[in-house]
Parts: sequence; C-alpha cells; structure tokens
Amino acid sequence: MNLKLMAAAVLTGFGALSTPAVQAQEAAAPTFTFPSIEGGVIDTAAYRGHPVLVVNTASLCGFTPQLEGLQALHKVWGPKGLIVLAVPSDDFKQELDSGKEVSEFCTVTYGITFPMADITHVLGDEAHPFYKWLKETQGFVPRWNFNKVLLDGNGKVVATWGSMTKPEGSAIRGAFEPLLPQS
Repeated sequence: MNLKLMAAAVLTGFGALSTPAVQAQEAAAPTFTFPSIEGGVIDTAAYRGHPVLVVNTASLCGFTPQLEGLQALHKVWGPKGLIVLAVPSDDFKQELDSGKEVSEFCTVTYGITFPMADITHVLGDEAHPFYKWLKETQGFVPRWNFNKVLLDGNGKVVATWGSMTKPEGSAIRGAFEPLLPQS
C-alpha cells in the first residue's frame, strides 16, 4: 500500500487502523427498541437529546459489582441527563435463567433503578439489532460482559470500553459530561 493510500485509510477509518471514535463521526444510530425486563418496551427514541451509556451485563460475572458503579452514575448524573441502559445477556453463559430472576437480583443486591432490557443476545446471528448495527458500523462486538457503549444525544457512538473500564471512572465520565443537555 503506498503512503497516500495508507494515509487515506487512516483518515477514513478503514482497515485495521480504524477506531470506533473515527467511525463514530460517520454513523448516527437509528432508534431501537428493547423488551424491558419489567415488561413493555424500552424505545431509544425517547432518549434523543441525552447521552446514553449502554452496557451488556450479566448477574454471575466477576464484573457484576460494576452494577454498583452504574447505579451511582444513574443516581448522580441521571437527573442531569445521562441515561444508563443495561442489556443483560447470557451469551457468555453468566446470566440467570429468567428476566424476573435478573430483575430481583439487581434490585435486591444493587438497588438498580435505571432501565434494563430483558435478557438479550449481543453476539452472532441472534444478536439484537442494536448490536448488529454496532458491528456493521463500528466494528464493535462485545468481547465479554460489561462492555460499554456511549451514544451522544443524536445516537452517534462516541466511545466504547471493555469490561475492565469502571463505569464511574474518569474515562467514561470525561466522555459523557460534555454531552449532557445544557439547562
């Protein structure tokens, strides 16, 4: 590959040198619906104008204590406009058997009050359309539980993080704070 083509590839986010942040400028998310763990539907269209932190969760994972950090974000930053959305998944074989069990566990153990989808596939052919969209537009596929995706108020992917990044850490906070609605 010549230098001009290599530079073009880097600048356009093509190939192995691309990052979700570069590609994020190109693709706004359509709205998605998730079945709610409490019944009904979660419609991301209702979140337009707000940053949304989407996290694939699991109740029996070593990272499950991150639910405490997610709840802390929701409690402090939710009133200022941050939406935290948990998407429980058993794709890594670490989730309870039913949405009811997940809801009870999360409520009793962590006091979760932010929106939660019902148990949802995040990988493969059965992946939820949101996760298929992430794979197609960003090249992002959760590699484990507690991967995080931050969307801006227009549904564009701002950043993604793996399991090791704590929800209440400075990387995530620094990414969503500038996106909060101005009051």
